[in-house]
Amino acid sequence: MSLGDERTEMPEVLFVCVHNAGRSQMAAALTAALSEGRVQVRSAGSEPAEAINPTVVEVMSEMGLDISREYPKRITNEAVEAADVVVTMGCGDACPFYPGKRYEDWDLPDPTGRPIGEVRDIRDQIRDRVADLLLDLGIKPGISGEPGTERRLY
Repeated sequence: MSLGDERTEMPEVLFVCVHNAGRSQMAAALTAALSEGRVQVRSAGSEPAEAINPTVVEVMSEMGLDISREYPKRITNEAVEAADVVVTMGCGDACPFYPGKRYEDWDLPDPTGRPIGEVRDIRDQIRDRVADLLLDLGIKPGISGEPGTERRLY
């Protein structure tokens, strides 16, 4: 990924949770937005759901992020192998492990069945962790939104 202090390619982050219908989808969308395209982002699940949690779609739209066209995807060994950082969120032993790969486990509640206020809290916790991860990758989080576009990420 880097040669000395000079970055030679974009870092890739993979977010993994069980159903890929909530936490990992929020993390991927927030990473894409806050990195302003400076990170390649993927999300996946060990047991993908049929669709993204509608409450998750709603709380992300409150921030100006439309994830309504996303869909749950199954984790693959190739996705893990390609990632510079793998962030797991409750998938336990179902996540493939590669020695020498950077892993982070974010202990966050599953938004499934929770009221919208709790899902907002989970979203905000993910936003803060994403910002910290980006800083750790040497990327200043920010939004360069176009005039007239409302993005309330913070």
